[in-house]
Amino acid sequence: MKNHRITLLIPAVAFVLAFLSCTNLEEEILDESLTGTGQAEIVSGSIAPVYGMMRQVWLHTVNFGLQEVASDEGILPYRGGTDWFDGGKFIAVHQHLMTPGNSLVGDTWTFITLTLSRAVAAEEQLTLEVANGNSSAQNPLYEMIAVKAYLNMLALDNWGLVFRKEQSNQQTVILRGQDAVDYLESELLSVVNLISSNSVPGRMNKHAVEALLARLYLNAAVYRDPYGTPNFTTEDMDNVIKYTSNIISGPYVLSPEYFDLFNDNNDTNREIIFSLDQRGVLQTEHSRWQYWSISGDQIPRPEFPNTRGTDAVAATPDFVQSWYDAYGNVDPADADARFFQENTIVPENLRDLTGINPTNDEDHYYCVDPLEFEMDRGIIRGVIWGPRKDAGGNIIKCEDGKIRVYPVINRRSSGANIRYVDHNFQVDFTKDGSLHNTGHRFSKYQFSRTAPNCCSNSSVDIVLIRLGEVYLMRAEALLRKGDNGGALADINTLRTSRNARPAQTPAPLNAIDLDILFRESGFELYWEGLRRTYQIRFGKYEDSWTEKTDSDVNKRLFPIPQRAIDGASNIPGFLEQNPGY
Repeated sequence: MKNHRITLLIPAVAFVLAFLSCTNLEEEILDESLTGTGQAEIVSGSIAPVYGMMRQVWLHTVNFGLQEVASDEGILPYRGGTDWFDGGKFIAVHQHLMTPGNSLVGDTWTFITLTLSRAVAAEEQLTLEVANGNSSAQNPLYEMIAVKAYLNMLALDNWGLVFRKEQSNQQTVILRGQDAVDYLESELLSVVNLISSNSVPGRMNKHAVEALLARLYLNAAVYRDPYGTPNFTTEDMDNVIKYTSNIISGPYVLSPEYFDLFNDNNDTNREIIFSLDQRGVLQTEHSRWQYWSISGDQIPRPEFPNTRGTDAVAATPDFVQSWYDAYGNVDPADADARFFQENTIVPENLRDLTGINPTNDEDHYYCVDPLEFEMDRGIIRGVIWGPRKDAGGNIIKCEDGKIRVYPVINRRSSGANIRYVDHNFQVDFTKDGSLHNTGHRFSKYQFSRTAPNCCSNSSVDIVLIRLGEVYLMRAEALLRKGDNGGALADINTLRTSRNARPAQTPAPLNAIDLDILFRESGFELYWEGLRRTYQIRFGKYEDSWTEKTDSDVNKRLFPIPQRAIDGASNIPGFLEQNPGY
């Protein structure tokens, strides 16, 4: 079994020329195939580099970070004046003040187009294999057509354009507006009734293609006129209802425990439609969605004492407040199983930290088996608890071999005033609001127990399409058609399905409108890289939120990186900058 890594050495400008034009500049693709020889080797060696590179697209400092920080969901300040400034790229994106030189935008462009280039090469190779009688290449060919459409939809979301290219010797055609929608529709329709319906972790199938068609039709009004007021047509909404209903009547089931969707064994979760497979030899893949928001003083797994979070993105006060507003006098942790799952069970007699001195608290702990320690999940607030290391870097243990669990000491930005990490409500770009502990945190994904380590690597699959989103899409299409009853039924089915912890099962709603549906999408899909797209479609993206006041509709799309425009300058007028930049 082979597991060779790929090293990307192509300069950005040279790559742009290679992908956009018919320039003969070949990337060295090392053998990434995972199985077999002969024909099977050719098929696997064609598609594995494409699926593998999609992990780079969804890195925290690539498309995932771009989507989260540009929305009202996440904010990343200059932590303590020492961490995460990175040339100001996260701050600029959050304030919608990015320029064509912003590297967060630029890296996202690079990896989306690079993965598209691999998909084009795979489609070309598999087409040849099918023509030569290799029947095992037929379904992977459909997969690559679907993956191309998926990647192009990300490009359409981000920059308002798609890249049409079927062969490496062709010059790419840039499509926008209705032409882009028509092209993506034709690509997805060409395979939806041919591709396999079998669910294999990390692989496109019929139901994933149906979900992409539903996304396309739901967003088509925005894609046609990205700067105007969307015109949601009856035809588009009917198509959304058609494809989402097909999925809902299929083999997928809503997960009773919400956080099981993001656990170590989520490859078997029957709600997940499409994910990035991180099993077996792929365990060396990333867990950035797990640790990016977590405190840098938190040890997520006592088995790996040198791992920690990074104190990066926090939840904006605005997003957290939407939960408080929805549940009024009831804490959302008690009312909605999606908001919080308590796994670090601190004894009642230890919870009150009044008068406890972090510099002299050696006796303020409880003991737990190391394999039973689990971080809380969901939205993390207040003082956090976890393992602690001694002067030699070893996890401190109780006499019976269990680990001691203490309130976590803030060592990263506490200075002389030693105190506990306390994830408070307010986080912003001021000096005090940017300290390492500020802001509630996202802890949606489990820190893997089955990977080589819990933070750099993971065997938790990264969820990209799931049934919960499908219910939201159908509810929205029904609501935009005036079927409030149908929309309410779908939302209540989704809410009440999260019933593994009965006391925290969300109660059914009595009424629904677009604002409530938008709020529900945030509760269901937070920390999954979808918030920005929903904000644009629901007309919320020009609103103000913490540290963001820009209301320019041009900022609905990101700037095309200047390096890409420069790289394509040999074709006059081929790649033009988006308005407002």
